[in-house]
Amino acid sequence: MSTTSDTEQTPGTQLGAGLKPRHITMISIAGVIGAGLFVGSANAIEKAGPAVLISYLMAGTLVILVMRMLGEMATANPDTGSFSVYSTRALGRWAGFSVGWLYWWFWVLVIPVEATAAASILTNLLGGPQWVWALAVTLLLTVTNLVSVGNYGEFEFWFALIKVVAIVAFIVVGVLAIVGVFPGSEVSGVKNLWEPDGFMPNGFGAVITGLLVTMFSFMGTEIVTIAAAESPDPKAGITKAVNSVIWRISLFYIGSIFVVVSLLPYNRLQDGSYQSVLEAIGIPQSGRIMDVVILTAVASCLNSSLYTASRMLFSLGDRGDAPRAVRSLTSKGVPWVAVLASMVIGFLAVVGNYVLPDKIFGYLLATSGAVALFVYLAIACSQLRLGRTLRASGERPPVRMWLFPYLTSAVIVFIVAVLVLMAFDKSQQQAIGFSVISAVVIIALGVWRQRAGQDSPVDTRKDTRV
Repeated sequence: MSTTSDTEQTPGTQLGAGLKPRHITMISIAGVIGAGLFVGSANAIEKAGPAVLISYLMAGTLVILVMRMLGEMATANPDTGSFSVYSTRALGRWAGFSVGWLYWWFWVLVIPVEATAAASILTNLLGGPQWVWALAVTLLLTVTNLVSVGNYGEFEFWFALIKVVAIVAFIVVGVLAIVGVFPGSEVSGVKNLWEPDGFMPNGFGAVITGLLVTMFSFMGTEIVTIAAAESPDPKAGITKAVNSVIWRISLFYIGSIFVVVSLLPYNRLQDGSYQSVLEAIGIPQSGRIMDVVILTAVASCLNSSLYTASRMLFSLGDRGDAPRAVRSLTSKGVPWVAVLASMVIGFLAVVGNYVLPDKIFGYLLATSGAVALFVYLAIACSQLRLGRTLRASGERPPVRMWLFPYLTSAVIVFIVAVLVLMAFDKSQQQAIGFSVISAVVIIALGVWRQRAGQDSPVDTRKDTRV
């Protein structure tokens, strides 16, 4: 499955450019489809009822606006450090340092979660100890990331394709069930949008709670701006991804959730929203089908976690905010030290997931629970400042933020409001509390480094290839 090519042989300390347009396209699509859509959406539906559609619409709108802002900055100046680099330019070295490390920490902690989920599914399907499968999956995807960026892109292309086909097939089957094509099915029509307790059974407060749950299922949409820097035409890839984010969110999230809440009462979802619907329609072997789809989604997320963490760590090293060693590249432009460092920390967390008591590992995960919102806030604040500079210069990048600066300011207010709401939501208090603590520690380190005069980037021209 290797896609090694001459385009990956780049001089100096530049990352490879082995991601093809089809890779970037599918990575941009895969960024908004995680295992949380197939399984975790049931939790949000249970809380908000059919009104969860409003929750997804609000969360999706926020992501669309954030991606628009990020797209403007990324098409003006593509960089593998993406929003971390833009935070440095707009707000100062401390901001880029803080956002970069918090983002790296988030994706490193995703590795054990996804590895454990994949191991659980493989154990159910094939048998064997979970820890063996967790080790095997982690090592396999580490090797693919080390060989070349093209390998990562190829794996992600097929992972994404399977997820897209699965969701489109689910929506088609669901729509056919709604119109009554399956006579033997126990579900049809859209009456469950208002039955048994109305469209908003638990009030608007539950819609906000659903929003807090669904918000984090969109994390990963921004990966395409990182990956595009390793393609021959970053601006074209980013422009296409940003312009298509509206239909992607509308189809994959709002479209599929509409099918779920139309066909089943919100309080009847047992084994995940998708599987519950397929079983109610009468699709044979729906449990096995969903196991394969969810395994693909989990492997995709693990693959992207390792890729994204390593590129952010490389970018931090390139700017002098991480040890110089993480800048070392293979002859194909792969940051091998950054990949291995992220994998080792991630795999130690995998071990911790099995060894540590549940509460301790839960606390560890909670330290990154609100990182998505912190990143979105940093993107919006950076674009508010860099957008003014960009417009003053007269430059017109392919992507421009709508109604600047008013929409950007509105997004900032909305994100702050969501963070405040999390502080008052009992189910989110641990996540926001530990996330704020981790953010304060990282920001304090960033401010200390800046004030200590360590704010000059390293010489990135020195060759560190192996």
